[in-house]
Amino acid sequence: MTETTLSHDSRLQLERTTRIITIAPLLRIYLTIALPIVLTLISVRLIMTPLYLQLEYTRPGFPADPFGLTTEDRLNFAPYALKYLINNEDISYLSDLEFADGSRLFTSRELRHMHDVQYVTQLAFGAGIVNGILVLASVIILWKTPQTRRHLQRGLFNGSLLTLSIIGAIIFVAIISWQTFFNNFHNTFFASGTWIFAYSDTLIRLFPEQFWFDTAIVVGGLTTLTAGLILLFSWRWRLTESQSN
Repeated sequence: MTETTLSHDSRLQLERTTRIITIAPLLRIYLTIALPIVLTLISVRLIMTPLYLQLEYTRPGFPADPFGLTTEDRLNFAPYALKYLINNEDISYLSDLEFADGSRLFTSRELRHMHDVQYVTQLAFGAGIVNGILVLASVIILWKTPQTRRHLQRGLFNGSLLTLSIIGAIIFVAIISWQTFFNNFHNTFFASGTWIFAYSDTLIRLFPEQFWFDTAIVVGGLTTLTAGLILLFSWRWRLTESQSN
């Protein structure tokens, strides 16, 4: 290999490094903003499983259905709702469900709401996947260049700290004023009134408010745990670097 080739390769490497150093602050800011979104959506997806339904419905103190659905009925029907949301099933996947007496499980209003929920869920998870890929790419780019690793450390630290702050505020509001939080959440994503049902409707019987309160706490707890681990890792990383300098 000639000196000219080596010089050319060195220039290319220098140019790549310079470009990465230039965009490093932007990637750090992106990590800070995107991390709360990605971590929260990961937590949401982790609990959208039959296992979570099993744990929630069978826990001591979970409210019974005053209209007659048993725990076994809930465990039989609720997974259909999850699969509909996750697998992008057609609405007939739910509209064809029947009680033992042959009556429809869901009313037309409930089906329209589930269609809306599916749209929001698919949109959120799609955004989560895109941001997850971009976060991973940002981490790799910042790690591969020694001069930009400090931006990676700061991005992870700031992002996890922001996540903890947001989740802490949400959990506080949810505990202090659950009804206000619940209503505002639904009004943000769904048309007014379309998500309100009678206590005798199947959606409420399968997923009473206690279910959603517990779920909000679990999602908040999982997200807090993950963000806390990232915060600890990035803090120890910064501490190690400070001691070595």
